[in-house]
Amino acid sequence: MDFQRLFLYLALFLISFLLWEAWQRENAPPPEPQAVATPSAGAPSAEVPADVPDTAAAAPSVPTPGAPAPAASGAGQVEVRTDVLDVVIDLAGGNVRESHLLQFPVSLERKDTPFTLLETSERGVYLAQSGLLGNGLPDHHARFTAAADEFRLEPGQDTLVVPLTWVDNDGVKVTKSYTFSRGNYLVKVDYRIENGDADPVAARIYGQLQRSAGIDLGGSRFAGYTYTGAAVSSPDKRYEKIKFEDMAKQALSRDVPGGWAAMIQHYFISAWIPPQDTTNHFYTKALPGERYLVGLAGPTREVAPGSDADLSLELYMGPKNQDRLAQIADGLDLTVDYGWLWFIAQPLFWLLKWLHKLVGNWGWSIVLVTVIIKLAFYHLSATSYRSMANMRRMAPRLQSLKERYGDDKQRLNQAMMELYKKEKINPLGGCLPILVQIPVFISLYWVLLESVELRQAPFILWIHDLSIKDPYYVLPVLMGISMFIQQRLNPTPPDPIQAKVMMALPFVFTVFFAFFPAGLVVYWVVNNTLSIAQQWYITRGIEKAAGAHHA
Repeated sequence: MDFQRLFLYLALFLISFLLWEAWQRENAPPPEPQAVATPSAGAPSAEVPADVPDTAAAAPSVPTPGAPAPAASGAGQVEVRTDVLDVVIDLAGGNVRESHLLQFPVSLERKDTPFTLLETSERGVYLAQSGLLGNGLPDHHARFTAAADEFRLEPGQDTLVVPLTWVDNDGVKVTKSYTFSRGNYLVKVDYRIENGDADPVAARIYGQLQRSAGIDLGGSRFAGYTYTGAAVSSPDKRYEKIKFEDMAKQALSRDVPGGWAAMIQHYFISAWIPPQDTTNHFYTKALPGERYLVGLAGPTREVAPGSDADLSLELYMGPKNQDRLAQIADGLDLTVDYGWLWFIAQPLFWLLKWLHKLVGNWGWSIVLVTVIIKLAFYHLSATSYRSMANMRRMAPRLQSLKERYGDDKQRLNQAMMELYKKEKINPLGGCLPILVQIPVFISLYWVLLESVELRQAPFILWIHDLSIKDPYYVLPVLMGISMFIQQRLNPTPPDPIQAKVMMALPFVFTVFFAFFPAGLVVYWVVNNTLSIAQQWYITRGIEKAAGAHHA
């Protein structure tokens, strides 16, 4: 196998890998929802009895919750607005039915419209539900009351508490409170149980995320290429993805110390985080209408007559900001999913972020990262380019051998190997540097694709968003031109068909990169430009030395 053929295989491998990634995301079969017996199967209501968690098997002492209250529609709601969140809480269950992220516009064209994470709309539901498991206690269908229908975090105010109240006929009072903080997407959800009954109360708090599988994420088309589904964490496995189709096949039922349960999508996440010093029951469930649940239930808490108790969870609804998520719970930052090359991608992102602090622009940070990567691989690249220059120098002699031996492949290969040995040329010497750099490129691809910091991040001139394709395709064309120039510096393959395929690669890559995020194409253009300069310098030196030797 000669060098050109191997290079061709590597290029085709890279294209195939990226196409396979895109195909996997684009053509994943729709999940087959598990049938759940319910009188309201398929109804458009956001909440049905089947979505009440069944943790009886895991905790026999917890009574099965009573029949849920009617669905939420028309039961009233509370709107809460902070500096970063605009949330709608339904008084039927006290669930979060909508959350809008005020600092993340839905697009550059609609800067005044915040991105909607949780929603209840015609296109589907995405809810954060919570409640208490226990005989007669309020689950996420119970009806609460509130003192007002609107709460706002006023200037100078750091926290905002939204209390919801539920009282039964036996003297048990439950106050469900949401506590919002300034600049924070993490919301504390507390249940205060005041037992005025003559009998003890056994209570167990739970939080779950219910989501329709087919909600259109909008925004970048690359949103469809990233993971959308559930995830849980445990001490044994800090980040475990659970696809919707996996939920349909088998429900999760597991007791885990600490951990968290989340729904993930491109750039954003919602997650329930329990107290990390408790053992919690994690579960998933497939519901009719292609809706899916992931949730957790805390340990049972006994509340004696005349006493009270507090149970709490935390709910995160916001961007997949790694620093912020790492501070909330162990492993939550891993939901910024860099794939199987995460161990390369995470240092790359750290470097990218560090450079951004220096230059204040993500585009220039990508340029500087490219320069640093190029410097790191300078000697490997130099080895590759020397090999190519020597092969290029040998091209006329190789062509002469081909003409001499014609179709006698065995004699031709033998003569070529003797020539390589005589000239001390390793025809495979240029392959290793390319092999080493492919994982780095794929890692950077995922860093640029997954990092919310690059969402709607501007660069220069016409590039207003590095996370989407170049609207005028200038960068892909520049990339194709640079690749063509680089091809001209390489030795021409002796096989005419190989030569034509190699010459077609710049055009193929140009078309392919036309739909890539601009940030990734910036990397490729800068990398090609630096490579051309280095290769031209090395090739010129070798050809001058060869000319002087023959003179």
